[in-house]
Amino acid sequence: MPVPFFNYSAMHAMYAVAYRNAMADVLDRGAFVLQTENEEFESALAEFVGASHAIGVGNGTDAIVFALRAAGIGSGDEVILPSHTYIATAASVHFVGATPVLVECADDHLIDPDAAEAAITPRTSCLLPVQLNGRTADMDRIQAIADRHGLTIVEDAAQGVGSRFKGRMAGTFGAAGTYSFYPAKTLGSFGDAGAVVCHDGEIARQIRLLGDHGRNEEGHVVAWGVNSRLDNLQAAVLLVRLERLNEEIDRRRSIAATYEDGLGDLEQLVLPPAPDVDPDHFDAYQNYEIEARDRDGLKAHLSNHGIGTLIQWNGTPVHQFEELGFTVDLPRTDELFTRCLLLPMNSMLTDDEVDSVISEIRTFYGA
Repeated sequence: MPVPFFNYSAMHAMYAVAYRNAMADVLDRGAFVLQTENEEFESALAEFVGASHAIGVGNGTDAIVFALRAAGIGSGDEVILPSHTYIATAASVHFVGATPVLVECADDHLIDPDAAEAAITPRTSCLLPVQLNGRTADMDRIQAIADRHGLTIVEDAAQGVGSRFKGRMAGTFGAAGTYSFYPAKTLGSFGDAGAVVCHDGEIARQIRLLGDHGRNEEGHVVAWGVNSRLDNLQAAVLLVRLERLNEEIDRRRSIAATYEDGLGDLEQLVLPPAPDVDPDHFDAYQNYEIEARDRDGLKAHLSNHGIGTLIQWNGTPVHQFEELGFTVDLPRTDELFTRCLLLPMNSMLTDDEVDSVISEIRTFYGA
């Protein structure tokens, strides 16, 4: 049975009538920029994640840049982040004038707190944990490190929306948290979109200025800013998705449980933590990232049988981009990237498709 890694047309078909109604309303009113849907989405997102403020922006990368700048991170600062992330995380640090310091990930593929603390220098100003694959890091340990060393926390929760650690949502632990709403995300739009959430009103004000040409509520330019506003059509789409986000996450968790039941006995694989195995973590399963023996052989076998898989970041963690000047040695991350593989994980998958993925993996390993 062919199983695409992600079916974009099926994403639209799931709620096609609701999407079209929402967008038609925007089009009929000619309400394209900073209109009611933006306000409604920001309010609904803040309520969903438990933040005081949510500010829609043009994309997830701008969200990180704005969050860092609003938190006071800039020239001369060092920011610690895991190498197992998209280049946008490190690029955002670079473009605020700071230096990205890359560290290892832990067994759950998220930032290793011990490695982060070991990388602290007198120039370190910020910890930037990446809430990867729909899982929130151990933020108690991250916060304890920040407290010991007087550091700011900004979260890249582009893949973390809906996940929780000890009941708190990804993105709500630090000075600010950022989200991406790229179409394949758990909360996806039909193009580029993002948001920043925070508890501090002054940080929220700074982010709004940064994303709207430095204009304040009266329309006066009071700071340097850029144009990175959440498109109103995307806000309308995101409102449709947000209303159904808990259903989306429930389906992803159900698929993760099925993968665990069908693959958990294979010694050739290391699977993500199963749903509810750790009471501190509620995982939303943005991705299902396994470690596999003979990963490339497994990937080819699945492809030959019509099953799509993906190696994150095109198989290259950030520290391996030597052209960007990185020279740090991260052997655990290097090893992980010889084994890691994303299996299909989205709410469009049918039970038969999930069973097909499991069956072909078991066949490859002779199980």
